[in-house]
Amino acid sequence: MMATALLAGTGANPWQSHTAAIRDLVSEAAGVTTYQLGLVDDAAAAAFCFHPGQFDMLYLPGVGEVPIGISGSSTENRTWWHTVRLAGNTTRALGNLGRGDTLGLRGPFGSWWPLEACEGRDVVLVAGGMGLPPLRPAIEELLAHRERYGQLTLIYGARTPDTLIYAREYHDWSWRGLEVQTTVDQAPLGYRGNVGVVPRLFDRLRSLVPERTIVLACGPEVMLRFTVRSALSRGLSIEQVWVSLERNMQCAVGLCGHCQLGPEFICKDGPVFRYDRVERWVGVEAF
Repeated sequence: MMATALLAGTGANPWQSHTAAIRDLVSEAAGVTTYQLGLVDDAAAAAFCFHPGQFDMLYLPGVGEVPIGISGSSTENRTWWHTVRLAGNTTRALGNLGRGDTLGLRGPFGSWWPLEACEGRDVVLVAGGMGLPPLRPAIEELLAHRERYGQLTLIYGARTPDTLIYAREYHDWSWRGLEVQTTVDQAPLGYRGNVGVVPRLFDRLRSLVPERTIVLACGPEVMLRFTVRSALSRGLSIEQVWVSLERNMQCAVGLCGHCQLGPEFICKDGPVFRYDRVERWVGVEAF
């Protein structure tokens, strides 16, 4: 099973929040922004180390704290990117900040994508909506070591064409060896791209070789369930599918219990799981 790490670098105390400054921000879509964050303390910045798939807790004093997946990094200037959708009080308060403003950051937390197990294999990455940011560091890692892997395919779906995020990067990803397929639920008249649900594109994969394929998936749980169903129908085993789950994470260390899924805690046992580990519990309504 995938190893987990409660804290991978910024200190021994998982409750300690470090001051991070907003170095830059990029609008991805309406209500979706990527923040480039740098830790103010040089020692904390030097110690910070994350694996693709992990997340941080972003804290705004007097407002609240929210878990956000790490969506990228720059080793040159020691910054880390977090793509945020406006959804609640904390993310809306974050949306009012700009370059130079500061917030608290603690982490990174959680398990990560099994990229070592993907070596020598074909990899299909499946994302829906805001499920792409947690996969983006994995995409960059796969492409940075392209020779280690077989065929690489991304299937990504959003509600409408203007809500497809990171669209400016698709051409570069394709040029570097990732086949990018996108689909939308609704499209304007004359739209020439795919229209339909994500699992339908998985069903249409022509060069899928089941015995050498690993699936990495992140998105709404209903999409995950049907993606797994499609994978199994194409001859993959459930052990070849990995998913990243999202629940109401508040503490990040498995104490508050808000993100419990059966016997698992998404924050400390996940968010990345091999699907056979959580199959029984995915789809059970959270209260």
